[in-house]
Amino acid sequence: MPLAVYRLLLILLGGGFAVAFAVMVLPPLLQDPDIIGAFAAGFVNPYASGYALDAILCWCVLAVWVVHEARSAGVRHGWIALVLGVAPGVATGFAVYLLLRTRPARDGRG
Repeated sequence: MPLAVYRLLLILLGGGFAVAFAVMVLPPLLQDPDIIGAFAAGFVNPYASGYALDAILCWCVLAVWVVHEARSAGVRHGWIALVLGVAPGVATGFAVYLLLRTRPARDGRG
């Protein structure tokens, strides 16, 4: 896959999730700004709990990867992906991190 297509797909997927998140989550959150309640709503039944736990642990795996590659491969600004992994979500944070990885490393590797 050409690099331009790869980057475009990452932008579309990460941005698409961010837009979907904004459309689905922000209106009810603005009406009732209960962030703890919004978080707890992800655990209303065993199925929702499984998806919520998966998203949380995916963010943890992403965090380990970002910290590791910051030192081993010279990937900079990974913290941006971790912040975006919290809101709007891991899909956007992961896409941004993969885009960051396509930039040249600061020490000339990768």
